Amino acid sequence: MTVNLPQLRAFLAVVDAGGFGAAAAELGLSQSAVSHAVASLERELSAPLLVRATPARTTALGERVLPHARLAVSAARSVEEIAASATEAMSGIVRLAATPTVCQGLVPRLLRHWREDQPRLTVRVFEGDSAEVTTWLDDGTADAAVLIDPAPGPGVQLAVDGYRALLPRDHPLAGEPAVDIRDLEDDRFLISPNGCEARIRTIHQLAGLRFDPTHRVRDLATLISMVQAGIGVTILSEVSRAFVPPDLVLLPLVPETSRRLVLTGPQTRPWHPALRTLAESAAHHLAHTTSRSNAQESPSGLPYPGSTRTSASPGSASLAHQWSNRR
Repeated sequence: MTVNLPQLRAFLAVVDAGGFGAAAAELGLSQSAVSHAVASLERELSAPLLVRATPARTTALGERVLPHARLAVSAARSVEEIAASATEAMSGIVRLAATPTVCQGLVPRLLRHWREDQPRLTVRVFEGDSAEVTTWLDDGTADAAVLIDPAPGPGVQLAVDGYRALLPRDHPLAGEPAVDIRDLEDDRFLISPNGCEARIRTIHQLAGLRFDPTHRVRDLATLISMVQAGIGVTILSEVSRAFVPPDLVLLPLVPETSRRLVLTGPQTRPWHPALRTLAESAAHHLAHTTSRSNAQESPSGLPYPGSTRTSASPGSASLAHQWSNRR
């Protein structure tokens, strides 16, 4: 039995793109070449891996093969990138996963910086909820992720993201410089049951309040629309400010609580070698921003990465060098 990397790459591309045509465009090959590569892999394994439908999906065997194929292709890419780094020609694609709020509120600034600082590296963004981001990092769909309050380990802290009260602009407290959550006890409270719920529960506990949301909605846009309609109030993180429409206000919350946004890699397999380059680039960017703007606020209201309020220094630069432990 001879299974090769082009076969595995074609299989993964069809799974990720949802079809042979899209996979061909992704790989820069003809559709017939992709189809031939997958078919030859299936012949080697003596069983079909894909159900030819729209979209294409894995068979039971294909689902079992999938994580191993990802690991094999990831390992081969790491070998290629190690060789490239030895000649100071770091290039390639790094797949970065993050939640929607982080993707809109923080990632664009990093992408702009990386594009200027590391033009030979391409960062592709995968947007998903907290559980999806963690799964993608674990199973090899993503090479890196911006995680929320991860366990101690290598990585770069990008920001300390404070929690805020989201209120209609005509709310009696909308003009206050900050809002004590105890003053919202009589308001109907709305919640999106995602990775932030545990922290919002903690905020209520710190204030001695019972956590009893009136409505639970999955989608952030729905949550914001319900606040716009006067159905209730909610709590969002500062990085969500990019989503807030003009008829709502996002105000500092008492008691003050925050979360750490950390750029990191997988814990169960070798890291993409280019991640060290991106981490060091981000750390240098944070340090430069700190010296230039210190506690300066960004246009969105979120402190620039590396500013005093993000607490990214002094740890950012030293954290970046910890990436070498995963090479």
